[in-house]
Amino acid sequence: MAVLETIPVLLPYQESLSSSSSFLSTSTIIALTVFFALLCACIVIGHLLEENRWANESITALLLGLCSGVVVLLVSKFQSSQILVFSEDLFFLYLLPPIIFNAGFQVKKKQFFKNFTTIVLFGVFGTVISFCLISLGAYLLFNKIGVTSLNIQDYLAVGAILSATDSVCTLQVLNQDETPLLYSIVFGEGVVNDATSIVLFNAVQSLDFSNIDILTALKLLGTFLYLLFTSTALGIAAGLISAFIIKTLYFGRHSTDREVALMMLMAYLSYMLAELLNLSGILTIFFCGIVMSHYTWHNVTESSRVTTKHAFATISFIAETFIFLYVGMDALDIDKWKSSNASPGTSIAVSSTLFALVLVGRAAFVFPIANITNCIKKRSSTKIELRKQFIIWWAGLMRGAVTIALSYNQFANLDKTSAEDSALMITSTIIVVLFSTVVFGSITKPLIEAVMLRHAKPAHSDATDIPSLDDLQISLLENCDPSDQGGTNQPARRKGSLSMLISNPTSTVHYFWRKFDDKFMRPVFGGRGFVPFVPGSPTGAIDPQTS
Repeated sequence: MAVLETIPVLLPYQESLSSSSSFLSTSTIIALTVFFALLCACIVIGHLLEENRWANESITALLLGLCSGVVVLLVSKFQSSQILVFSEDLFFLYLLPPIIFNAGFQVKKKQFFKNFTTIVLFGVFGTVISFCLISLGAYLLFNKIGVTSLNIQDYLAVGAILSATDSVCTLQVLNQDETPLLYSIVFGEGVVNDATSIVLFNAVQSLDFSNIDILTALKLLGTFLYLLFTSTALGIAAGLISAFIIKTLYFGRHSTDREVALMMLMAYLSYMLAELLNLSGILTIFFCGIVMSHYTWHNVTESSRVTTKHAFATISFIAETFIFLYVGMDALDIDKWKSSNASPGTSIAVSSTLFALVLVGRAAFVFPIANITNCIKKRSSTKIELRKQFIIWWAGLMRGAVTIALSYNQFANLDKTSAEDSALMITSTIIVVLFSTVVFGSITKPLIEAVMLRHAKPAHSDATDIPSLDDLQISLLENCDPSDQGGTNQPARRKGSLSMLISNPTSTVHYFWRKFDDKFMRPVFGGRGFVPFVPGSPTGAIDPQTS
């Protein structure tokens, strides 16, 4: 498989350099040199624009990619704007895994699982609603625009492609210490949304839509649920296996390098196994990261903890910058624009229709689901106010590399649809990604500051969790006995626990999970507080991700 190919766009320079490195491709050296230089420039410029109201590192990388594409386009005399050419395999197999794994590894687990119900509602059910509305809207509107060669599978694929959000710009603005509820929901929904969109896309690809009936819809639902649960289970299993191996063999007494290498390889192995089994690698490696941070990370030496934490974050950051840089450069691929053979009016009409469907599809589930959860929740600190609902809606309007990669996967094969309409769908998707990221991303920071700072900060500043209340709930569960109830009998105690489970399910489930984890899981798989002391062994440092 050719993962990386290069286009010799800088032909005048190749002849002079070919004699000095005949065993290497000169175009490859030039391409990689330019790309690494651009990555360095993105990091430096992003640092300088850290406090800027209108720019962030994502937009910087995207704009640098666009400028580089223009330069290469001029140098190559409008033959090609690409320095590097790679298929979606490079994105899904090498760039996306470290980003998703680091998201799971660094996630604030307490906040994530405390808001897990809300995150699942937004990330899974909300994505399905958006998928249905975008697919239906594209089916009804594209024929009127003049796009007539798409079939049912293509329309469903469009729904899955444009349901994948990119909330990076919003997350760079939000502070998870000041707004933990909002940050947790936006972050968690972003990861679950990407996984759900790809699972939906794979489910659409796996079914035959030649004869559509109710059985086809049930098969689509069944395939979606199968991929969802099996991928999650595989990720949890891979994380537990890595924890057990490192705890049992304790590599750190001989070499910390082996610990770090094993953690990286086991995480990547889980992703590859999921892809090999036609499951969702994103879900697998995300939950593998969560389990590794809960168990495996505590089983390694102190130096390995510091190394893995920063290594995973650095690799993720470089991969993310690389993706935005390439998206900007790929947007000026002259071949795709020529292949579409569409008038500017048609291209604008298709792109506008897609973006309008994104806006409507997003609003159709964010506000209803948020208000439904508000009706269920009793504490005001856990309710999602209207201004926060608006920010959640806004965070999901931007589209990124997942959208482009899925678009290539669906429409690069010209056997499925006509060449013109396939190229039109790819270029229209690129327009949506560029417009949403550059325009919406640039005004995200001032908009959020205006929305959030116009209101006085509450005492607990958007806290999702008031410790005294949760501590009180847990203490009631622990200490609720006949003597505390003034002579009440045993059934009354069980009734109190049941009522607590009904009234505060999240806190109660968390309490029983901690008891199960301490009694059965940590003695086997390790973790904080259950690693036997060996000279130079882990000391049970505080897990920064659980706070």
